Amino acid sequence: MAERNRRTVRDLRRGNRARVLQRLYFEGPLSRQELGPATGLSSGSISNVVSELIAEGVLEEAGVVDSDGGRPRTLLCVAPGSGLLIGIDIGETRVRVELFDLSLTELARTERLLAQHGYDVERVVAHVRTGVADVLREADADPARLLGVGVGVPGIIEQGSDDSTAGAIVHGQTIGWSAVPFEKLLRESVELPLDVPLFIDNGAKTLGQAEMWFGGGRGAREAAVALIGSGVGACVVHAATPDENARSSALEWGHTTVRIRGRRCRCGSLGCLEAYAGAEALRERWKEAGGPLPADADDETALAALLAAAFPGPDGPEPDPVALSILDDTAEYLGAAVADLINLFRPERILIGGWAGLLIGPRLLPEVRRYAGEYALRYPADRTAIELGRLGPDAVTVGAATLPLADFLARGGSRPAPLRRS
Repeated sequence: MAERNRRTVRDLRRGNRARVLQRLYFEGPLSRQELGPATGLSSGSISNVVSELIAEGVLEEAGVVDSDGGRPRTLLCVAPGSGLLIGIDIGETRVRVELFDLSLTELARTERLLAQHGYDVERVVAHVRTGVADVLREADADPARLLGVGVGVPGIIEQGSDDSTAGAIVHGQTIGWSAVPFEKLLRESVELPLDVPLFIDNGAKTLGQAEMWFGGGRGAREAAVALIGSGVGACVVHAATPDENARSSALEWGHTTVRIRGRRCRCGSLGCLEAYAGAEALRERWKEAGGPLPADADDETALAALLAAAFPGPDGPEPDPVALSILDDTAEYLGAAVADLINLFRPERILIGGWAGLLIGPRLLPEVRRYAGEYALRYPADRTAIELGRLGPDAVTVGAATLPLADFLARGGSRPAPLRRS
């Protein structure tokens, strides 16, 4: 019974710390007096928690404000320098590694191209290993200050159980990964302190968390976030902040069928959305139509050329009708697929992100909205806003860094216990 009571007290204390820390992170700076109504905790509990977190260096004072007729109030905020986070995007063309402080201010970054060698697992792991070492060295950062490393990858992520030694396993059919024990490989290769956790999740899901916390999804209760790069993915998020027990699900949206007996997708199926709206597919479609492209043009170069041909500007040549036709078809495929998201999930917002989504979005978004309205049920469509993501092409990396950040906030600012190596 005594042991059970000790666990209950410990859990209560951690929960109180988490409530204070989350409020200050997302709504701060706040005074001690404001924290009471914001968290529902008593003034005594607030005083104890704040004193602990200041003593540990997790919180710091952020100035003083006058109060109505009373003593000035000291504002508190989460100390940006109290920890470090690493976010990693295993993208379609490169591995991007970024080091952040606790406020998600970028301190260092590095990229490794994947185009030449593809998704060879050993090479990807080596890129992560050297990338992590590079950003820590560039920022002259102590690895002991790391609160965690988050990784966004393509595919379906099977999270390991507590007693599993493999950790997260990646099923990435489009990139040739079948049951890859990615977390285990990274843990064996990347030089990290034993108490630094790894968090691995689908890249679209990490993008969604970033947009919900800091971007176009902020304030929404439900949103769908699309990631359009060389491939296509999406996630659906219910509830907007970590203290509301937000639930998010990665969707293989790019592999929903938009055309019966259509183009062959790189997953092997026919007629997938990704076979029409992904940047790799757009490059192939433009090349098949006779678009002027160098033989070795990558997806980014090809997509830029396609857009330039369709929308040459006032001083350029006439718009290329074939390029315009390809992009109009793409807008209709995307609109129909967005309508599926509307009909299935009825989100308040749908955000289109990813480097390719943000590149084509300004031109295609009005047509995507129009087609979505034609294909979706009227009632939910009228209540869904379709916008571009706001965090830019690096949002997957930021989202990956939010994985260890969310864990740190949920633990009330406490570091995890060191891992045991077998």
